[in-house]
Amino acid sequence: MICGIGIDMTTVERFLTWIEKPEMIDRFFNKEEQCSNPNIIFQKEHYAARFAAKEAFGKALGTGITGFNLSDVYIKSEANGKPILKVMGSAQKKLKEIFGDCKLHVSLSHERNNAVAVVIIEK
Repeated sequence: MICGIGIDMTTVERFLTWIEKPEMIDRFFNKEEQCSNPNIIFQKEHYAARFAAKEAFGKALGTGITGFNLSDVYIKSEANGKPILKVMGSAQKKLKEIFGDCKLHVSLSHERNNAVAVVIIEK
């Protein structure tokens, strides 16, 4: 049964200033998802899609981005590139509080100036 669905879209260009300020990356992105690729275009798309996933998670949860740390929600990529949404700490606690045990699904995409993410919470 689907308990929550969230979608978010953001502009890729917004993340150029974040990349130039490492404290912004450290504040919002888990070490597991921080980008080591030196290509600035790749980095902007990488962070934009992952930030959209954090926002989409909050929408699927029904809380918005309150009640948990954004860095406690992160994307881990499988060997084939498939994104997996992971939660820990405050985000995991909030998820269990609202839905109990459940499964998370995520899809990420980016095209030119935009990145989008969809999150589904399933019981």
